[in-house]
Amino acid sequence: MRARLLTGAAALLLAGPFVLAFFAGGYFDEPRPWAGLVAWLLVAVGAVLAPRPRPRSTAVKVAVGALLALALWTLLSATWAPVAGNAFHRGGLALLYAGGLIAALLLLRDSPTLAAVEPAVVAGTLLVIGYGLSERLLPGLLRFQRSVSAQGRLEQPLTYWNVMGETAAIGLVVALRMAGDATRHHALRLFATAAAVPLGVGLFISFSRGALFAAAAGMVTLVVVAPSREQWRSGGLALAGAIVGAALSAPLHSVTSLTGSLATREQQGTIGLILLAATVLLVTGTQWLLIRRETPRPVRLPHRAPLVALVVICAGLALAIAVGAKERSTQPLSGGTNRLASLQSNRYSYWDVALRAFSAEPIRGVGAGGWSVYWLRYRPVAEFAQDAHSLPLQTLAELGLIGLALLLSSIGGVAVAARRAMARAPAAAAGPIAGAVAYLAHSPLDWDWEMPAVTLIALLLVGALLALAEATEPRRSLAPRD
Repeated sequence: MRARLLTGAAALLLAGPFVLAFFAGGYFDEPRPWAGLVAWLLVAVGAVLAPRPRPRSTAVKVAVGALLALALWTLLSATWAPVAGNAFHRGGLALLYAGGLIAALLLLRDSPTLAAVEPAVVAGTLLVIGYGLSERLLPGLLRFQRSVSAQGRLEQPLTYWNVMGETAAIGLVVALRMAGDATRHHALRLFATAAAVPLGVGLFISFSRGALFAAAAGMVTLVVVAPSREQWRSGGLALAGAIVGAALSAPLHSVTSLTGSLATREQQGTIGLILLAATVLLVTGTQWLLIRRETPRPVRLPHRAPLVALVVICAGLALAIAVGAKERSTQPLSGGTNRLASLQSNRYSYWDVALRAFSAEPIRGVGAGGWSVYWLRYRPVAEFAQDAHSLPLQTLAELGLIGLALLLSSIGGVAVAARRAMARAPAAAAGPIAGAVAYLAHSPLDWDWEMPAVTLIALLLVGALLALAEATEPRRSLAPRD
């Protein structure tokens, strides 16, 4: 009975973010309290039934404790925030994340559950992205609500195209890892290869430059944390399928941008569906032949390869921000491929206001939710906005140096735990690390933190890393190869 309850709780934990995705990603007030209640109920189940419920390593304690402290600090900021209700709203969100991470740490303890994390992430992101693609491929049968600001970009069910792109990026990175993981069952590797194609198409149709960067950051990380010939070859084949799928969809403007009459959209949707299915069959069949003839062999990388990868990712982020900050254009940006050719964005105005708020209250911040008040006062453009589109800058503005220190402490604890997890179970830790990096690389560029469905996916991966770091014995893998 105890084992069944733990298995059921773990299944609910793994499914939760993807269920929440169909409630606008949990962005609005209605689903958030329910999500928080479920998260903390899972914490209670894990605390009572799971073996060794208390974390033992210092890194895990810091990662969890700092996130919980950040949630409490956010709630406390309601005493000085300009709008107390907004502060409580953000505090509840942070408590949801703390509960989700603690629940993941408690429930993702045994090998079968840990082995299910990556397949669950790939299947869940495929469900979300596949749902968004369905109306484009079958426009005569399906039609979803659209926002004018999306300009035809992939937005449903999360309702925001950039976060849809980030969801696809995380799913794609984890799928590439699974496709090249020689310790996985062959059927799972083929499933991941097939899933990479629609995930790549979804990433492209979001036309999110930040999401493309996040995917690239995750892939760079994957090269370093999974240095093997089969990973590079099989993962590379899955990536090639994703790129081919995106390239074949590019000329189909009714698919990529929802333009044209119904007859045109039906015609191009049918063509897109056929091309997508053909690409999936081709890449999966080729993968099957590769796997059957595969001889696992590690690849030796230079000792400083992780440091080089970190420098490359940080340099890419810095370059994109520096170039974009100097770009000027009077032409409105479209939702199609032209958007990928420009780095222009109002984010630089958001960030300027965030720094202005920070200078007003550098230690404690202006209070959770206070950035939006500063934006109304000092915005250089007549645009409504609630968030600074950057997790570190939003934290710095609203929660000050104290809040940023707590956030960085939690991330630092995760980083140390991830290193320990790599030492204990490198095959199992590689995918969660790469997926978490994809999320982390995107967080300075958008408001992922305010979209629970996406952040909870990242916390599942982080929870798996913390659980691996807490493992009592080193493990080479978590799943039989077949």
